[in-house]
Amino acid sequence: MAALEAAGPVASAGSDRDAWPRRQVVSFGRRDGRRQGQYARAYPPELARFVIEPPRGERSASLADGWVFDASAAFERDAPLIVEIGSGTGEAVLHHAAENPHLNHLAVEVYRPGASRTVAQAGVRGLQNVRVLEADAAELVGGALAPGSVAALHVFFPDPWPKTRHHKRRLVDAWFVAQVARALEPGGVLRLATDWEHYAHQMLQVAAGCGHLRNAYPARDGGWASRYSGRPLTTFERKGLAAGRTIHDLEFVRA
Repeated sequence: MAALEAAGPVASAGSDRDAWPRRQVVSFGRRDGRRQGQYARAYPPELARFVIEPPRGERSASLADGWVFDASAAFERDAPLIVEIGSGTGEAVLHHAAENPHLNHLAVEVYRPGASRTVAQAGVRGLQNVRVLEADAAELVGGALAPGSVAALHVFFPDPWPKTRHHKRRLVDAWFVAQVARALEPGGVLRLATDWEHYAHQMLQVAAGCGHLRNAYPARDGGWASRYSGRPLTTFERKGLAAGRTIHDLEFVRA
């Protein structure tokens, strides 16, 4: 879903997703293909607990109006919630979950083979603090995450849509950042990483323009953050480095 004009104030706890204009262009190409090999079949019963099956809207990745993610029910415990959007095959979120068993982790991905692999690996590693949701991330942050329910939200190496005519498809824009700020608890953290220079500056601009967030590194090298220690070196990052691109990290905190 694409950029609109800069978003206004963060919605109050009593508002719903219809208080915000819907973005009309999706930020992803579904590219499902077919589940392959061990991921080709339906999830076996022992993996079902890792999968969130929400009510759907008209599209396969959409969420029904009014549905809100219930972390306590999904994880069967109360713990701070980490949301990773665009989790791919799960490299980063599985690493973070293994290193932080006291935190709940929601991996959000529309690429079905990637989501399937994350589910399978969570089962293999016995990570009880991981759940996987196949969903349009913009719909998720636009109302399906309760206000103040998220301790940290991670977007690592989202699709850069490098062609100018496709920039409107980029996920991280002013609307998206405002919705993330609504979902974060006070002191909650938005962490971003990209290897595309133009997108990095766009992310910095829209996050800095959100009055409900503050840059955790305002005086460091133009506002760029230090590399987050909880982010492993993933396949996407290796490709960016091999191509000679600079990795940019950002960290913003909910006021």
